[in-house]
Amino acid sequence: MSESAPEIELPLHDGVTVVARAPGGLMAFDKPAGVLSHPNMRSEQPRALLTCDYSIEGEFFRWIDAAGKSRNLWLLNRLDSHTSGVILGVFDDTELARRIRALFREKHIRKVYHALVFGKPSHPTAVWKDRLAIEKRGGQVRTKAGDGIPSESEVRVLKQRRDPALPVALIELTPRTGRSHQLRVQCAHRRLPIVGDATYGDFGANRALAKATGIKRLCLHSHETRFDYEHGGRVVKFVATAPTPAEFLQLL
Repeated sequence: MSESAPEIELPLHDGVTVVARAPGGLMAFDKPAGVLSHPNMRSEQPRALLTCDYSIEGEFFRWIDAAGKSRNLWLLNRLDSHTSGVILGVFDDTELARRIRALFREKHIRKVYHALVFGKPSHPTAVWKDRLAIEKRGGQVRTKAGDGIPSESEVRVLKQRRDPALPVALIELTPRTGRSHQLRVQCAHRRLPIVGDATYGDFGANRALAKATGIKRLCLHSHETRFDYEHGGRVVKFVATAPTPAEFLQLL
C-alpha cells in the first residue's frame, strides 16, 4: 500500500524482521526467542526488540535517525522473551498507538499461536475452558489451573508425529481470553506440555530432547495477529504472519 508505514531504518536487534507494514505507521515484527519485547533497564538494551532507549512510562522506543531527527516507535503488545513471533509497533503516530492499544484492552485483536507439545491430543479440534489462578511471587508470575478466572482457548491439531518413542504434535492455539501464561498452563493441564517449557513443562522430556536434538527453547510462537482499525476515514484490515520456526517442524 502506498500509505503503509515508511521504509525507515530502525535500530532492530539482529534476527528481528519486519513482516508487515500498514497505513498510519503500523508495523509488525517477527521476534526471535530470547529477545526481550523491551528493556527494563539500560543494560538490557542490547537484548531488546530495538536496541535503543525505551520509556517504561510511555511504552515507546526512542532514537535519533541518520538525519539527526528524534524518532519514536510505540510498542503495542508484548511477548515473553522465550516466546517468538508477531509483535506490533507504531512509528511516530501517538494517536494511532493509543487507539490500537485500546483494541487490545477491549479484546478486538485475534491472535493465533503455534506450539510444539509432548503427547498426543485426544481430539483434532477443541475448546479448552479452565479457571486459572494467577499469583505474583517475588516479581514473577505463576499460574495454575483450578479455582480462578474463566479462561478459554480454541485448539486445532496441525500435525502429529506418531512415533511412540517421541510423541509430539504441532497445535494451533487461539486464546479467547488473555490470562498470564494461559496457553502454557492449559497445555500442561491436559498432559500436553509445551516443548522447552521450563516452568510448567515436562522437565525430564525437555532434557532428553535437548540432548538428542539441541532444541532448548520454549516452542511457543505467535503465528498471526489480525484486526481492523480506522485510518484516514476508512477501515484497514490488518494481518501479520510470522512463519512457524523451523525447529518446530524438524521433529514432525
